[in-house]
Amino acid sequence: MSRTRRHRNIRATQLFIIFAGVTVLVWVLRGLGLLTFLPGGILWILILLSVITGIWSRFQR
Repeated sequence: MSRTRRHRNIRATQLFIIFAGVTVLVWVLRGLGLLTFLPGGILWILILLSVITGIWSRFQR
């Protein structure tokens, strides 16, 4: 595996972890009532970004 390809795979995995972590954090804080001002569409966008980056990370391998 070339160095550039490995670097892209690591970057894709890092993006997935970041998006998934932010999504879980927003979901939990919204459930606790701390982020009730955020519309539900924001949460759906974060979930969609997590799924897309997860699939992208998987296909980079």
